[in-house]
Amino acid sequence: MKSTTMHRAGRAVAAAAALTAAAACTSSGSPGDSPDHSPQPRKDPGRAASLAALRAAAHATGRAGTARVESTTRLGALMSMTARGALGWGDGVTGTLTLTYTGGTLADTMRRLGTPSMQARYLPDAYYARMGDKFAEQAGGRHWIRYAYADLEALAGGSGALLRDQMRTTTPHQSVKLLLASADLRRVGRETVRGERATHYSGTVNAADVTDPGLRKQLTEAGVRAETVDVWVDEQHLLVKKVEKARTATGPLTQTAYYDDYGVKVSADRPPAGDTQDVRELMGRESTTP
Repeated sequence: MKSTTMHRAGRAVAAAAALTAAAACTSSGSPGDSPDHSPQPRKDPGRAASLAALRAAAHATGRAGTARVESTTRLGALMSMTARGALGWGDGVTGTLTLTYTGGTLADTMRRLGTPSMQARYLPDAYYARMGDKFAEQAGGRHWIRYAYADLEALAGGSGALLRDQMRTTTPHQSVKLLLASADLRRVGRETVRGERATHYSGTVNAADVTDPGLRKQLTEAGVRAETVDVWVDEQHLLVKKVEKARTATGPLTQTAYYDDYGVKVSADRPPAGDTQDVRELMGRESTTP
């Protein structure tokens, strides 16, 4: 395998798994975060009720700890993909997702590598991506690539720090907390999400108006000036769907995720060491691979 292909593979898998984690669990923070960075309520009983409902949803969803996730992500001409699996967020993101590439230059790259879909395992210190047999034949017979979160910054330059922070600290209820920072938050109404009744809330978040330093940094480093956020909350105050749209430095981004089976048991076993290659080792092969 040519060195440029190995290099491209490492970066492609890093982007795919990181963006999928972000799609499933957006923004910074942890379940124990308590500061409320939402705008001051206006003299609008409807708005005050919406703020209260979203605070309850952020609390309930954060406490749930785990859920099944089904998401789609589209980012300009770079990629479109789907993800299915279960994630936990008690101590960073943990769990297992199956990623399927459906379009864009990233999908073309992964198909050439013989990996149109892959399994991604998220652990507290790193995530692991399982490549196909075609890739393994050219990578010392090993299928799994290990990405330590600390290595993402070096791998992806300035955006790597953003991906690192997202993957280590993101949780589903952060989409609700992000919406609390919207100055035009509104209750859209009652709707049905996959057969369940839920309340739809919507708003636009301007990066310059976000008071949470970590969240504002994530938005600005991704080139996002404004983002529209829609969430659907069920009668148990749990997030069942979210849609986020923004223009980024890479192109227009749309992320949609559905959540159910809160409290499900989540596992992510560390792959066998003998079948795993660290991304730093993979990148080091560039100078020696013909």
